[in-house]
Amino acid sequence: MKAFVFPGQGAQVIGMGHALAEAYPAAKAVFDEVDAALGEDLSGLIWGGEIETLTLTRNAQPALMATSMAAMRALEAEGVAITDAGFVAGHSLGEYSALCAAGAISLADTARLLRTRGDAMQSAVPVGVGAMAALLGLDFEAAKAVADEAAQGEVCQAANDNDPGQVVVSGHKAAVERAVEIAKAKGAKRAMLLPVSAPFHSELMAPAADVMAKALAEVEINAPAVPLVANVRAEAVSDPDVIRDLLVAQVTGSVRWRESIAWMDAQGVSEAWEIGSGKALSGMIRRVNKEIAVQAIGTPEQVRAAAGV
Repeated sequence: MKAFVFPGQGAQVIGMGHALAEAYPAAKAVFDEVDAALGEDLSGLIWGGEIETLTLTRNAQPALMATSMAAMRALEAEGVAITDAGFVAGHSLGEYSALCAAGAISLADTARLLRTRGDAMQSAVPVGVGAMAALLGLDFEAAKAVADEAAQGEVCQAANDNDPGQVVVSGHKAAVERAVEIAKAKGAKRAMLLPVSAPFHSELMAPAADVMAKALAEVEINAPAVPLVANVRAEAVSDPDVIRDLLVAQVTGSVRWRESIAWMDAQGVSEAWEIGSGKALSGMIRRVNKEIAVQAIGTPEQVRAAAGV
């Protein structure tokens, strides 16, 4: 069984999706529809702008979704259907791409939701107040203990459980800096602050969760054609009302990626296609379970190879 997985923030690069748009009219139509939904030339920024501008949360989120959807439409043009997968999953904002690909949320609504989400997450905490750090070489329980010790009355929590040796912590900047030093003392291979603009997936994002609750209440969500393995549950869901609630919970909750991959493996997933920009998820999946065959699909050549044409 296959799973289609969709990348999150950090995978953005200038030029992503351009070759897909040139090779496949259906892929070009995705970028045109996202531009129209946002009322701006986001595709121009993606293909010819400055990386610093593209990396802004409000731009990166809809841009990465558009690139993933362009790759999905290219696959469909070569005869691959979303229902060829047993499950879909996405890392953080990638969950929205997964739901869009599975027909649960329209492309235009997904673009607008991600612009709202990016703005809300950016404005929830003043710049410089929050931070995130990657702890490498510690398992989740050890990283959680580091975060708890570092908090000291502030927020510091395990935000992304990516794979057996990579956990990201998030919270107040001073607490996260303490976590880096504590992790090093406890034998982490590496511990370093990440170049992000806000403490995502922490309690400090509560104001953004409130914004997303209002935005999601106004959007139609259908049952996905393929079950979604949700970030905060690490198991499959299909009920639209549950999905809506989990998308709100996801803003402050942990991305349980390692557990999600392990859950899919237990259901018989033996192959994972990473649809969109980059191959970060492919690396994480390999580190969770070497038996799952992975391939990244973000160029016309990769689309054709995956589709067997």
